[in-house]
Amino acid sequence: MISKPFPVANSITPFWRTEPSTLDNYRSTATLPPAADIVVIGAGYAGASTTYHLLDQAQPFSRPSIVILEARQLMAGGHLKPDVYNFVGTVAETHGITAAAELAAFETAHIPAIEAVVEREKIACDLVVAQAHDVQLDEQHTEKLRKAYETLLANGSETTKTAAFTMDMEAEMVSGVKGAKSCFSYKAGRLWPYKFICGLLKKCIAKGANLQTNTPVVDVSESNNGWIVKTERGLIRAKQVVFATNAYTSGIAPEYADKIVPVRGICSRVVVPNPPHPLSPTLDSSYTVRIKEGIYEYLVPRPDGSIIIGGARSVYVHDLKNWYNVTDDSRLIEPAAHHFEGYMQKYFHGWEDTGAYTDRVWTGIMGYTTDSLPHVGRVPCKEGQFVIAGFNGHGMPQIFLSAKGIAQMMLNGVEFEETGIPSVFKTTQARLDSTQNSILSASHLKQTRTDVRGPVVDEK
Repeated sequence: MISKPFPVANSITPFWRTEPSTLDNYRSTATLPPAADIVVIGAGYAGASTTYHLLDQAQPFSRPSIVILEARQLMAGGHLKPDVYNFVGTVAETHGITAAAELAAFETAHIPAIEAVVEREKIACDLVVAQAHDVQLDEQHTEKLRKAYETLLANGSETTKTAAFTMDMEAEMVSGVKGAKSCFSYKAGRLWPYKFICGLLKKCIAKGANLQTNTPVVDVSESNNGWIVKTERGLIRAKQVVFATNAYTSGIAPEYADKIVPVRGICSRVVVPNPPHPLSPTLDSSYTVRIKEGIYEYLVPRPDGSIIIGGARSVYVHDLKNWYNVTDDSRLIEPAAHHFEGYMQKYFHGWEDTGAYTDRVWTGIMGYTTDSLPHVGRVPCKEGQFVIAGFNGHGMPQIFLSAKGIAQMMLNGVEFEETGIPSVFKTTQARLDSTQNSILSASHLKQTRTDVRGPVVDEK
């Protein structure tokens, strides 16, 4: 097991970076500023959003000086797909209906929030808001989700009502997925995430933010009046620091060791030479196809007719060496390298003769938390440090408004509870002290698994 997760060099280029921005390797100044009011570590979705909100909320005459440090080039992926019944149902069981309803509403609110900022800032990022279908192929999982869905409805979760639920033949007709046992349908957004964060960062730079790519942070230590951020290119003194570092957080914020774990995933782009059968459902919807609980693929159609497909956990999840506590995105997860070939033909009616083929495959690193909830807010016992990280591969409908709340806390001293961020996201000492690990105790890993030491029998 690695002790300090840091980004590796020479990561596989994902589809999202096939049209690099002028900011991709950008440095606002040739050398690092010696000091700043705020240092934001990480220029991904969380770092770009936090900086955007800090500068948007501050008065023009009193904007803080902000330096954004990124270890590599700019990078972003994701899917603006809120959850209104699935993990929300789990939160209802563990934290109560009120917390679950709060989370569902917060995630759903990201769609109009992102629509508004894209329109206001004129960011060209292919944003489309349309239908999403979550399809279950397993009867047992269908029953579990149906019960959670009905419980949320019965207890007044208004946002859950936006999801329509169908079963059996109706689910198969609605979704176009062969053998569908059930289907949840609701509104979601899809976009080019890399172009979105580059658009945000351009606005931030125009308002005075200093962006420094290819500048890894190796340590953050306390000074007399703030913090010393040590990078491979020198030191910066900061009054406040934001860890927008997701999977890599514990490398420089040690209290998050074993709490935010780097998890490697795999993704692909599928090209479609021939259109599907005219009578088959058009793929103008985002999809999650769940083979069984914890084993799924997600699909995001692109304006050019291609499809982003990720997942493939069924072929590698039981060997932890492939994905758990792994930061190496310079190579593929070999057992899954060819998993997406023929995917559309296998699962979708009317796609048998489309010739759909895998054009590109890449890996990426996500930050999973051991209680399945993001860590957002003030770092416990570290005055002037803030964290917005650990989004479990589900950051798109959680980060932007979390960042808005972080900005309120930093600029105005607002308490976490006044920001509108879901209460379950708050980073606390109790969460850091917990020995829970929901990543490894997931139902599809409970029986047996192979980790770095060999086969393990999970007794939970």
